[in-house]
Amino acid sequence: MTYKNIKPESLFQCQKCGDCCKGYGGTYVTEDDINSIASFIGIPPHEFKARYCSISNNRLLLTQKEDGYCVFWDNICTIHPVKPKMCRVWPFIPSILVDPNNWNLMASVCPGMRTNYPDDVIANCVRNKIRSNV
Repeated sequence: MTYKNIKPESLFQCQKCGDCCKGYGGTYVTEDDINSIASFIGIPPHEFKARYCSISNNRLLLTQKEDGYCVFWDNICTIHPVKPKMCRVWPFIPSILVDPNNWNLMASVCPGMRTNYPDDVIANCVRNKIRSNV
């Protein structure tokens, strides 16, 4: 079988299950993310930061509810059109390039990720996707 032109959508189709919206250390947000989300929900960025963000490693991240889910998860992402970059690029993240087995670990909790491709094919697709997101 040839894998020359594998596209990201061949490896991942979001099922909107919310598994990636729970735990895993939280979702870091950029100033652009903050401005977009604040505008989308109709509040000023400073109020958004005060109400929906906490600090970890000197960076802002979205708070999580007591159940571990993102504050914007309510059986579906309520900010999906303006979700943070960290969410938009997932699961095409640099840790896959460090250890391709990370793809399989993540796929064990994500029904949208396909694992029926060789590691080098997945890594190449991830690498290309990361480059296109820069």
